Amino acid sequence: MIQHKDISDTELRTKLKAELIVFGGNKKLKIYGRLDCKSGLRMKRENRVFFCSEREAILNKYRPCGRCMKTDYKKWKDGLI
Repeated sequence: MIQHKDISDTELRTKLKAELIVFGGNKKLKIYGRLDCKSGLRMKRENRVFFCSEREAILNKYRPCGRCMKTDYKKWKDGLI
C-alpha cells in the first residue's frame, strides 16, 4: 500500500504507466476501487492510497467500492469476500 502523500507525482505517473498501481483507496473509509472511479477522483489527497492488486487491498482490510465495483461490492456485502 502506497500513501499518496508519500509518493511524488513523477513516481506515481511512472508506476501507473508500468501498471504497478492498479487500484486506489480511501484510507479513512477503508474502500478501494478502480483508478477512474468518480468517487475516488474526488477524495482528498491525504486520504488516498494505492494498491498493486486487489488482493493487497483485501489483505489490508479494504472493501470494494459500491460505485465502480458493484459486483465485488455485492459479494462483499453478502459475506462472500
